[in-house]
Amino acid sequence: MKIIQVSNRRTAQAFLDVARIIYKNDDTWVCPIDKEIEAIFDPDKNVYFTHGEAARWLLYSDDNQLIGRIAAFIDHNMAHKQEQPTGGMGFFECINDRDAAFALFDTARDWLKSKGMEAMDGPINFGETDKYWGLLVDGFTHPSYEIPYNHAYYQELFEAYGFQTYYKQEGFHLDITKPLPPKFMKIAEWVSKKPDYTFEHFQWKQADRFANDFCDVFNQAWASFKENFEPLEVAYIKKTLNKAKAIIDEEFIWFAYNKNKPIAIYFMYPDVNQIFKKLNGKLTIPAMLKFLYYKKKKTMTRARGVLMGVIPQFQGLGIESAFIYHVSKAMEKRPQYSEIEFSWVADFNPKMRKIFMAVGSMPAKHYITYRYLFDREKPFKRYPIPE
Repeated sequence: MKIIQVSNRRTAQAFLDVARIIYKNDDTWVCPIDKEIEAIFDPDKNVYFTHGEAARWLLYSDDNQLIGRIAAFIDHNMAHKQEQPTGGMGFFECINDRDAAFALFDTARDWLKSKGMEAMDGPINFGETDKYWGLLVDGFTHPSYEIPYNHAYYQELFEAYGFQTYYKQEGFHLDITKPLPPKFMKIAEWVSKKPDYTFEHFQWKQADRFANDFCDVFNQAWASFKENFEPLEVAYIKKTLNKAKAIIDEEFIWFAYNKNKPIAIYFMYPDVNQIFKKLNGKLTIPAMLKFLYYKKKKTMTRARGVLMGVIPQFQGLGIESAFIYHVSKAMEKRPQYSEIEFSWVADFNPKMRKIFMAVGSMPAKHYITYRYLFDREKPFKRYPIPE
């Protein structure tokens, strides 16, 4: 076997092709769009390169066949918030072979070591935590857009190498063809009608205002998760919204206000993977025409709830329930939809888990974010779970 670092257009294309090879006989897998994966490793397109660095490698067999890939990266804003400097690894794909997998893990470890890191988390993204984060270990059904999907044997490869569970995550599925629980609806309606509260869905004509409100809430709501928190900038939110303009539904993004002050956000979009499954990762002109055709045909019947956040002083007051109430009303006008996936909720966030269970959603997918300490004698510490 031999490992080659991605360094030019040819090897970058090979990095993308590895996934097609590994999943060629898996009908469930959806090929991510090539341009979107490549953008993660493009300093001109990924803002994380302003405070981080990344590298990628390919693994070839002795007969020169592609059999694996891996990426390693460091977010310097986050690396030193840990007990030990910690980098990340991700975009791992590999045949079911320990020697092959361990060679890739060793390569990521050695690169991170050379940069002063003492541990690596993975599989994670070089970017936002809501994308490509964690290893799927149960619930190998249709993957939603930007949500991890991998072969079941990956878990054994990670754990045999020595990765340990840092925290667990769940993806919840809500059948929206069924009515929401009456008790839940009663609370949601009551909160929605309180005089100091207003609820608005996103509108493109006021995109700048909503982008500012989004950042304001996000940077307060997630600050308590110190090890995983990185403040968002308004420019980044605007760029993200514009990038997703073709799939965003205005009534899938909601804001809550108290006396005109933004206090909570809910962000959801149609599960575009239902169309991307037909494109094999390409966004050529014919593929884009195909995308528009399937979008018009209302092929998307699922939605993915990406995040819900409430600033601390308004948590536990039913704002989350009111969001789901408003989203359910929006869904009534879109009868082609039958399911929402809420992804993901970590085990260190039991309050959010309780909310999703209360609305009638069921845990359908389970993921693990692992950590590997380079000093094998150092005691391992899991991410703390609130009591």
